Amino acid sequence: MPPPSDIVKVAIEWPGAFPKLMEIDQKKPLSAIIKEVCEGWSLGNHENFALQNADSTNFYITEKNRNDIKNGSILRLTTSPSQTAAQLHERIQSSSMDAKLEALKDLANSSRDVTFAQEFINLDGISLLTQMVESGTERYQKLQKIMKPCFGDLLSFTLTAFVELMDHGIVSWDTFSVAFIKKIAGYVNKSAMDTAVLQRSLAILESMVLNSQDLYQKVAQEITIGQLIPHLQGTDQDIQTYTIAVINALFLKAPEDKRQEMAHILAQKQLRSIILSNVIRSPKPINDEMAHQLYVLQVLTFNLLEDRMMTKMDPQDQAQRDIIFELRRIAFDVECEPNNSGSIEKRKSMYTRDYKKLGFINHVNPAMDFTQIPPGMLALDNMLYFARHHQDAYIRIVLENSSREDKHECPFGRSSIELTKMLCETLKVGELPSENCHDFHPMFFTHDRSFEEFFCICIQLLNKTWKEMRATSEDFNKVMQVVRDQIMRALTQKPNSLDQLKSRLQNLSYTEILKIRQSERMNQEDFQSRPILELREKIQPEIMELIKQQRLNRLCDGTCFRKISSRRRQDKFWYCRLSPNHKVLHYGDLEETPQGEVSHDSLQEKLPVADIKAVVTGKDCPHMKEKGALKQNKEVLELAFSVLYESDEYLNFIAPDKHEYCVWTDGLNALLGKEMTSDFTKSDMDTLLSMEMKLRLLDLENIQIPEAPPPIPKEPSNYDFVYDCN
Repeated sequence: MPPPSDIVKVAIEWPGAFPKLMEIDQKKPLSAIIKEVCEGWSLGNHENFALQNADSTNFYITEKNRNDIKNGSILRLTTSPSQTAAQLHERIQSSSMDAKLEALKDLANSSRDVTFAQEFINLDGISLLTQMVESGTERYQKLQKIMKPCFGDLLSFTLTAFVELMDHGIVSWDTFSVAFIKKIAGYVNKSAMDTAVLQRSLAILESMVLNSQDLYQKVAQEITIGQLIPHLQGTDQDIQTYTIAVINALFLKAPEDKRQEMAHILAQKQLRSIILSNVIRSPKPINDEMAHQLYVLQVLTFNLLEDRMMTKMDPQDQAQRDIIFELRRIAFDVECEPNNSGSIEKRKSMYTRDYKKLGFINHVNPAMDFTQIPPGMLALDNMLYFARHHQDAYIRIVLENSSREDKHECPFGRSSIELTKMLCETLKVGELPSENCHDFHPMFFTHDRSFEEFFCICIQLLNKTWKEMRATSEDFNKVMQVVRDQIMRALTQKPNSLDQLKSRLQNLSYTEILKIRQSERMNQEDFQSRPILELREKIQPEIMELIKQQRLNRLCDGTCFRKISSRRRQDKFWYCRLSPNHKVLHYGDLEETPQGEVSHDSLQEKLPVADIKAVVTGKDCPHMKEKGALKQNKEVLELAFSVLYESDEYLNFIAPDKHEYCVWTDGLNALLGKEMTSDFTKSDMDTLLSMEMKLRLLDLENIQIPEAPPPIPKEPSNYDFVYDCN
C-alpha cells in the first residue's frame, strides 16, 4: 500500500551526528516537526532552529515552500533565519579583519535566500552595509597596500551581499544617501579596481538608475561617459557588458531634451568605434547578455530619430525651405537667382519644372510633401545627407529619371519619403527595447551616421529595382514591396558592414527575388478546385490532432523560463513541464540554465491540470498589470501568459521567444479542450496540410483534376451482364 500523499520521507543532517531518516507529516505545523527533530538529538530551545535544503542553495524551509519537499530529499537542521541573521549582523562588525571577511562571505551566500534576507533587513542590515561602504572601508584602504587581496575580497563580498539583498525587492532604492552613491561611483571611476568590486558597483549603479528617477539624477552627476569608456577597452566581457548596461540605463532614463546632448557626448568619446573594435570585432564570441545590451544601445540610438520622424515641415519656415532649394541647387547645378532676374511667373514655372524632376508629389510647394508623419522631417534630412555625401549618385538618379518618360520615371522625392517610413518601421524607431531580444546588427556600429548611410544604400537599390521592373508610376507600391523584401532578406543575413550589405543587396536583384518567391510558392502551393478543398477538409482534423499531440509532447519535455527582474544579468530561471499522463504541471526554480532534461522530482511545485480554470495572455495577465517597465514593453507583452487556478491564483509566464509562447498557449488550451489559435498552429497546419495533400496527390501528377465529379451514368436496362458466381 503506498504511503499517504501528506507523508514525505527525508534524511536530516546535523553537524557531528549521523543523518536521521524520518517521515514528515505535511499536515503538522513546521514548528512541531522541528521540535521533534531537536528532541531526537536532545537539543533544547527548538524555536532557535530551522530546516534548510542541504544542496547548493541552502534555502530555508518555510510554511510557504514546505510543499516543495520531495521523497528522498536531504535536509539540514540549522539555526533559525532570525538567529543566523543576528549572528552575521554581529560578526560583520568584528574588529578582526579575517573574522569580518569570513562573515561577509557567509552573508553574501545566505542573502540569496529571501527568508534570511527578510530577517537581516529587519535588523537594519542594509543600512549597516551602506555605512560600511560609506565610511568603514576608508580604514581598510590604509591597509590596502599591504593587504590588497584581502581588501578587494572584503569589499567584493560586502557589495555582493548588498546586491543579493536588494534583488529581493524588499527595500526601495530611493532610500540611499548621496555619500553611498559617491562611494559606489568612486569604485567605478578608479582606473585600477578589483574586477569583482567593479562588476558589483556597475550593477548597483544600473539598478539605481533604472529603479529611481531621483537616483538617476544623482548617479548622472557622479558618473560621466568618459569615466566609463576605459572599462570597454579591457578584455573582460562581463565588465564590458555591465558598462554598456549602465550607459543604456543612463540613456533610457535621461529626459528627452538631454538625450540628444548625451548622444553628442557619446559621439565625441567615440563610443561606437570603441565598441566596434573592442567588443564586436573582439576574438571572443559575443554572449547573449552582451548581444542584448548592444541591441538596446542600437534601439536607443535609433530612437533619437523619433523627434525628427514625428516633426511636420512648416511650409512657412524659410530655413526648412532652404533645404529644398539646396536639393535643387545640387541636382541641377544652379545658383539661387536674384529677385530681379525674370518675372515671378517665369521663376515659379522654372521651380515647378525642377521640383517635378526631383520627384515631389506637390510640384508647386514641395514642402507639403513633408507634412505626413511619420516620416516627417526625417525624410528631408536623409535626402539632404544623400545629396551632400553621395553627390554623384544623387545627381545621376535625378538626371537619369528626369530624362525618362513621365510614366517611367522613379520619383526621387516620393521614393525617399516612403523609403524613410519603411526603414523606420523595419528598425522600429520610437519603440522601447524588448527584454528578450538579442537582435543587434554589427553594421550599424561601423558608421557614426549609420541610419543615413543605410538610407543612401537603399535609395540606390530602389532606383535599380525600379529599372529592373521597368515600372511605371502605377507600379510604385509594387516596387516598394519588392524593395522591402530585398532589405528584409539582406538584414536576416546580419552583414558585418555597410559594404557587405550593399553587395548582398546587389545579389538580391528583382530577378532573384522572383525566383525565390516562385520557389516559395511552389512549396506552399494551394489547390483551389472543389475536390481538393473537400480532401483538405477531410484530412484537416487528423492534422490538427497531430499538432495537438506535438504541443503536448513539447509541454512534457518542458521549458526553462527566465524570471524578469530589475537586474537582468542576475539570471534566475524556473522550469515547467507537463507530466507524461497530462494530469499535472510540475515547476520549480533552477540555479542555472539546464543542460538536458530536468526530472519531475527536481521540480518542487505542482499544479493539477484539473484545477486550471483559464489561460490569459498579454495585457490581461496579472504580471503585466503591475507597475514597471514590463507593462510598457510591447514585445514582453506579446510573450506573457498566465494560468488561472483555484480562487484567483495565477502562475505567470514570460516565454523566451514567440515560438515557445505559441507552443505553451496552444498546449494549455488543448489540455482545457479549447481551440489552438496561435500563429504557429496556423503555420504548422498550412505546412503539414500542404505536405499531406502533395503526398496523397502524388499518383495524380500531370492528370487534370476536374472541377466537378464525373456524372453518374444511367442505370442499365437489364443486369444480364452480371456474372453469378454460384
